[in-house]
Amino acid sequence: MLLAIDVGNTNIALGVFKDGVLVADWCIRTQLGRTADEYGMLLNELFDYKGLCFKDIKGIAISNVVPPMMTDLITTCRKFFGLDPYVVDPEKESVIKIHYEPKADVGADRVVNALAAFVLYGGPAIVVDFGTATTFDAISAAGEYMGGAIAPGIGISLEALFRAASRLPRIDLVRPPAAIGSTTETSIQAGVLFGFAGQVDEIVRRFKRELGEEAKVIATGGLAELIAPETQTVQIVNRLLTLEGLRLIWERQQTGDGQ
Repeated sequence: MLLAIDVGNTNIALGVFKDGVLVADWCIRTQLGRTADEYGMLLNELFDYKGLCFKDIKGIAISNVVPPMMTDLITTCRKFFGLDPYVVDPEKESVIKIHYEPKADVGADRVVNALAAFVLYGGPAIVVDFGTATTFDAISAAGEYMGGAIAPGIGISLEALFRAASRLPRIDLVRPPAAIGSTTETSIQAGVLFGFAGQVDEIVRRFKRELGEEAKVIATGGLAELIAPETQTVQIVNRLLTLEGLRLIWERQQTGDGQ
């Protein structure tokens, strides 16, 4: 079994794979300051709930965009699983060619997503990840990471709106009944949902002009299932793309299978 851990700025996604098949996945809040023991106890509860055991885990792969958490995560792996994790490092990664300078500036999750998109769906491909930031990543027909674009994410955009406009309420982000909102709540929902869908379509169209019109478009991230149906360009939604990428990159490292 493999434990895959994707640490984002807002949430941590975790998945357990058995013989390449995802058998359990969870999402917990990213929280700086947790100790290795706290992570261990939290993982113990999650594993217990699914009837899984620490001793069955034979490998751990981590992608992390929050560097201060790395030491405690590695300690957790060693203390509770007796394993040194494989940590994705874009600067040193050999399983995918990266055309980005400096390579260290690419988020580990973006590299993992690129590999997963290419292996699962072929290239060229475009990955749209709805996370703390909305990221767009381009993968060539040969499976190379070409670069991308970064925009403010939906969650932080809403938070900025609420903080800056004192009369606007916090809302549940769901699909409004129409583009023309008849209340403040539905007006915000329309502006955010349809506005971000339009942003996705425009950036994807520009990517396709440079990458190739045949590029497949894959959406991932927590809000992908909400936003993707409102777009004209997203073809595939895979909420767990990053975890699948961690599995693939770990397997290739074990077999020495590079490019």
